[in-house]
Amino acid sequence: MIFKKFKQPENPLEGHRSQKPGTNEILQGLPISCVKCSKTLTLDELGGELHICPYCGYHFKINARQRIHIIADPDTFFETDKELVPYNVIDFPEYDEKLEAARLQSAESESVVCGECEIGGHKTLLFVMDPYFMMGSMGSVTGEKITRTFERATEKGLPVIGFTVSGGARMQEGIISLMQMAKTSGAIKRHSDSGNLFICMLTDPTTGGITASVAMEADIILAEPYALIGFAGPRVIEQAIRKKLPRDFQRAEFQLEHGFIDNIVGRKRQKRYITQLLQMHTRQPQ
Repeated sequence: MIFKKFKQPENPLEGHRSQKPGTNEILQGLPISCVKCSKTLTLDELGGELHICPYCGYHFKINARQRIHIIADPDTFFETDKELVPYNVIDFPEYDEKLEAARLQSAESESVVCGECEIGGHKTLLFVMDPYFMMGSMGSVTGEKITRTFERATEKGLPVIGFTVSGGARMQEGIISLMQMAKTSGAIKRHSDSGNLFICMLTDPTTGGITASVAMEADIILAEPYALIGFAGPRVIEQAIRKKLPRDFQRAEFQLEHGFIDNIVGRKRQKRYITQLLQMHTRQPQ
C-alpha cells in the first residue's frame, strides 16, 4: 500500500475560523495577532504564563507544565508514568519522525502529563493534555496514562481533575488509538461507581475522540472562554451539510447556552473555582 501526502482543501464557508489560535510564536516571545480581536500582542501583554489577551480575554494555548504550575499547590505535583512513551505500533509511514518532532516541539514524551498533587490543600490525581504534542491527539500511551490515573484515584479514593485539549484520536496508531476511548471510559466508570469525583476543564480545542469519551464523562464539565468543543469540527460539518453555521458554533459560550457544559471558568480563577468544588464534593483535608 502506498501512502500519499495530501493537502486539506480550503473551505470557503469557514471565514474567520481559518486562523489557527495559539501558535508557538507565543513561547518564542514574538509579536502575535489575537485570533479573536486581531490586536497585536507581546508575551508581556499576555500576562506571563496565563496567556490571556488583555483586550478581549481570549485564552491562548499553554503547555501542560504551565497549567500544572497554575492549578497545583506549590511543590506538591508528583508526576506518574513518565516512563511510558509511544512507538510506531503499526509501522505507520513517517510516524517515528512525527513523534520525534513532537518531542522536540513540546519537550514532552506524550500528549498528556499525569500525576498527583494538591489543589487548595485537597489531594487529587491530575491529568493535563499538551497541545504542542501532535495537537493533544490520543494515542495508546495517552489512553494508558489517563486510565492509570483513574485507577490510582479509585484505589486511593481521590478525585480526578483533568484538562483536555485534543484534535482527536491519533490516526498513526489506527484502531489501537480508537480503543483508548473504551479503555478510559471503563476506568472512569469504575472511578465513578466508587463514589469519586471527576472534574474536567475543556480547553481550546477539545474535539474528536477525547470529546466522545473522557471529556464528556466528568461529573462537572467546565470550559475556558471561547474554547472550541465538539466531535466533528465546524469545517467538517459545514462541508457535509453545505450550509453556513452560526459564527460561534461549538464555542464554549454556545455550548453553555445549549446545556453541553456546566460553566465557563477563566484561567485566572480556575484554581479558586476548582478548590471550591473540591470543598463541596470531597472530604475536607486533614
